[in-house]
Amino acid sequence: MSGLLIVYHSRTGGARQMAEAAAAAARLEFETVLKRAEATRVEDVLSAQGYIFAAPENLAALSGEMKEFFDRSYYPVLGRIEGRPYAQMICAGSDGANAARQLARIATGWRLKEVQAPIIVCTHAQTEAQILAEKTIAETDLERCRAMGAALAAGLSMGVF
Repeated sequence: MSGLLIVYHSRTGGARQMAEAAAAAARLEFETVLKRAEATRVEDVLSAQGYIFAAPENLAALSGEMKEFFDRSYYPVLGRIEGRPYAQMICAGSDGANAARQLARIATGWRLKEVQAPIIVCTHAQTEAQILAEKTIAETDLERCRAMGAALAAGLSMGVF
């Protein structure tokens, strides 16, 4: 088995920055693979010991590309990854809670074990221009993402999960 798999989707860079921050810190603790959702294969999911999922909230829901990753992976991994640890990060314009609930529900279906509370970063993008603009995630929020990556990787490294 490989180490930590971080799967992300990002349209305007926010979730990508969050995932990259988590991966950079995690790599200091444990083998870590960072992959875009559309490039992640069932074999990647099966070979990982734990997961971080990072995605934007679009229209008060989990982004379609991230949902598609879960949809195409669901049956091939069902019954084969139960109990593995996961955490999640959501980049939202105003709230993010519904996307986090959706992702948690999917993880429950996969029978994963949540080991950290979701990180939701709110960009406060409300106008069309703000929503479509490339995002810059604040250093304080990136530090939270780094902490999540480091903690999950350290837990995997020590066999805590």
